[in-house]
Amino acid sequence: MVKINFYATLRQIVGTKTVELSLPGGSRIKQMVDEIVRRFPMLGPELINAQGELHGHVHVFINGRDSTFLDNGLDTEIFPDDVISIFPAVGGGES
Repeated sequence: MVKINFYATLRQIVGTKTVELSLPGGSRIKQMVDEIVRRFPMLGPELINAQGELHGHVHVFINGRDSTFLDNGLDTEIFPDDVISIFPAVGGGES
């Protein structure tokens, strides 16, 4: 079982800050994202582009590290004690 924290608009769609998912051992970030979209179909357009890949503006953090900068990227294995956070693009401030 992994715990996933959602932020900003993603949290509004899911309806809660944290979701627990049961994933098979050896699951990767990409498989976790696929399971999230299966469980919460309204997140699909927010997370996945037309090519089935994670939008570039969506950030998945594993133990405080952005998956973009992990050696294996979305192919990084996740473990039950990992702290997982998913952030949509954030904008704001004055122009």
